Amino acid sequence: WDKKQSIESLRILTIEEMYELADAIIERDFEAIREEIGDIMLHLLFYAKICDEQGYFDIGDAMQSEIKKLKHRHPHIYDDLIVHSEKEVKENWEKLKLKEGKKSILQGVPASLPAMVKAYRIQDKAKQVGFEWENEKQVWDKVEEEMAEFREAETQETPNRQQRMEAEFGDVLFALINYARFKNIDPEAALEKCNKRFISRFQYIENHAAANHLELQNMTLEEMDTLWNEAKRKAKNEA
Repeated sequence: WDKKQSIESLRILTIEEMYELADAIIERDFEAIREEIGDIMLHLLFYAKICDEQGYFDIGDAMQSEIKKLKHRHPHIYDDLIVHSEKEVKENWEKLKLKEGKKSILQGVPASLPAMVKAYRIQDKAKQVGFEWENEKQVWDKVEEEMAEFREAETQETPNRQQRMEAEFGDVLFALINYARFKNIDPEAALEKCNKRFISRFQYIENHAAANHLELQNMTLEEMDTLWNEAKRKAKNEA
């Protein structure tokens, strides 16, 4: 199996391992975090070994490149640049990356990132050059503005109604992610925790139905909602 692998065939497996690590972090399962870190490091060594065998570079070259980059981008540590805050460190980091030849500060955001994570990173990077709201009220006003535009698109009977609703809904999500950033909330993590709560509560309904020989499709919404709230109370009491 190992001999048949290439950097291309490993790619999807590495992505899977990263998601497994992300799941373990959400659950604060440190035994799983330890295991997933090991799996990811094995993948990195695998990539380096393949590239070494093909004559491109070895693991030492990769680490030396990282050391050189870190020193270059942290002149406040390895040189005589004086900074007074984390904000200045990040701003200087982006300036240095542009000097390295990048044409846009957004160039470093991977195209294949999940859309919500990508939106957060885009906003955070734009902030480093001053493209940022002054306060959270302005950000929330933008959320409300985008929601109003979505409702307007929803109510207008036009040939491109569906496309416009999609565009406006995207704007609503983008604005909400921006507000989350102002509140120091990781929107991806927040949504995933919400997903897990939904799964837990819905499975409580399923288990109750099975225990009482009921079919979900034969239960009323009111009956399911009662069980949902019961599951919610149990989870709150156990927290």
